[in-house]
Amino acid sequence: MDQYEMQAKFGKGIVFFVILFIAFVILVKSIIVVQPGTVGVRVLFGKVNPKTLKSGLHLINPLVNVVKMSVRTEEYTMSIASAEGYKSGDDAIDALTSEGMKIRLDLTAWYRLDEAKAAQVYETIGINYESKIVRPVLRTAIRDAVVKYTAASIYTEKRAQLVSDIERIMSELLKDRGIISEKILLRNLILPKRLMEAIDIKLSAEQAAQQMEFVVMKERKEKERKIVEAEGIKRANEIISSGLTDRYIKWYRIDMMKQLVDSPNNTIIFIPEDMRSTPIINIPAQK
Repeated sequence: MDQYEMQAKFGKGIVFFVILFIAFVILVKSIIVVQPGTVGVRVLFGKVNPKTLKSGLHLINPLVNVVKMSVRTEEYTMSIASAEGYKSGDDAIDALTSEGMKIRLDLTAWYRLDEAKAAQVYETIGINYESKIVRPVLRTAIRDAVVKYTAASIYTEKRAQLVSDIERIMSELLKDRGIISEKILLRNLILPKRLMEAIDIKLSAEQAAQQMEFVVMKERKEKERKIVEAEGIKRANEIISSGLTDRYIKWYRIDMMKQLVDSPNNTIIFIPEDMRSTPIINIPAQK
């Protein structure tokens, strides 16, 4: 084999390995794994494929860029504490009640990306949809809900209803944006100090009034019980009196004397018939 043949053979070998390497790279680029809790959004030359890739192994066009987006439940917190909220510093929201009173709410929103609309969210909003959509919608929902209630009602019996209204409004605002609102957690409610003191005084007065009503009701029931008891005793005496005829009394006296005569101590008691003479009682001395 001459030198030219060796060079040609060597060149063919290099070409083969280059082709094999390129094929390997293309194969590697064509295989993608989408991790659990995420979906893949395919972008090819600036165009977004509306069909997302679910978790698992996929074979794709090697020229496609796949953007991973989480579909797990996320939380967005607006808190007074600087280290708790999504934004640093005091991020609790101020809202006006129906009477124009300003209150502050410290809460957390649970939400998640709609898996079927992940491509739409990426194309129309981007990956930072928390700050662009979730935060403004949450603030709007809070203010729209709070304005329907008085501060006192929110502090006392309407807290759960307020949370329900915030959840409903937020879900309506997000339903066409590809984001699903799951739950609102109202962690803290801050009212002006004077209002809180006035509410506490009112609640204490209401509790005292309720306690007094209970005492009055208890006394009324006791009175009714005593009346019923007295009426029962009166009725019983009337029944007994109506049955005490002269013949019954004579029979009852004879029966009692018979029982006394038959008693073990042999005591003899003589009671006059007209009950006007002194009874004679004979008790024998003990042996």
